[in-house]
Amino acid sequence: MTDPIADMLTRIRNANTAKHDTVDVPSSKMKLAIAKILLDEGYIRSYELVDNGNFKDIHITLKYGKDKNEKIISGLQRISKPGLRVYANKEELPKVLGGLGIAIISTNKGVVTDKEARKLGVGGEVLAFIW
Repeated sequence: MTDPIADMLTRIRNANTAKHDTVDVPSSKMKLAIAKILLDEGYIRSYELVDNGNFKDIHITLKYGKDKNEKIISGLQRISKPGLRVYANKEELPKVLGGLGIAIISTNKGVVTDKEARKLGVGGEVLAFIW
């Protein structure tokens, strides 16, 4: 697998479209940081690290509205890819849907949202957009 973050986002997107309650993603520090951001911003209900013998998974519980037809996550998009990295300095940080969505940025202060990066005054690699 050349792009594990895109794989994580695709698994979440597919589970959300199929109206599943949970989705399992192979674990890494970067994916745990992204899951924490999704939880803090209210896009998922919960996540936990599950040990499956030789490897660990992140067990993500998805969040829906009153019924499963109301999706909280309407879109996920990978921006920076292994073949084309996308960076933004603190003045050029993107706004997703005019501030309605979030951009996930990998900075030297850790993986943060675009709002947090503006507050910290740092730029970095633009990983994904979520709205």
